[in-house]
Amino acid sequence: MPKKTATAKKKTVKPGKMSKPQKTKKVEKQSKIKIMKTKPKNTTAKKKEGTVTPREKILQEIKQKLLSQRDSLLREAEDTLNILPVELNFPDMGDQATAETDRNFILRLRDRERLLLKKIEETIERIDSKEYGMCVECGNEIGTKRLEARPVTALCIDCKTRQEEEERIAEGG
Repeated sequence: MPKKTATAKKKTVKPGKMSKPQKTKKVEKQSKIKIMKTKPKNTTAKKKEGTVTPREKILQEIKQKLLSQRDSLLREAEDTLNILPVELNFPDMGDQATAETDRNFILRLRDRERLLLKKIEETIERIDSKEYGMCVECGNEIGTKRLEARPVTALCIDCKTRQEEEERIAEGG
């Protein structure tokens, strides 16, 4: 009979109170729930604060290259203006023709660089406004390899190919 009372005591537990094994299980469950709730909050907070995706890192590198290229082009343009002769009067007609040809060639190069500067400025603005890297025609993401090869591009490779084909057809070729 003593065995029956011993088992009876284990079975009869007052409502609201738990035996030790049950309490630890409940505490473990609660701690797991707390851990599960806090982990996602911590990881998302870290992503927002300091984590940069590989694509964002590449875009920032591209921006730095563009800024450097812009500064270099501006310096070269200033140097060119200082070097160009104001008057092209030479006693020999051949020398005068050569000087004018050289001057025109340099000015054409600077004009092309002026257009490139405009594209660089637009690209830097798109990077700052988070629009960079998206095709302006179809809205798809432009691949990082293309952006690295041609940083001032605004079209994905498919749209650019289509544009070039349309130009070729328009020219009659």
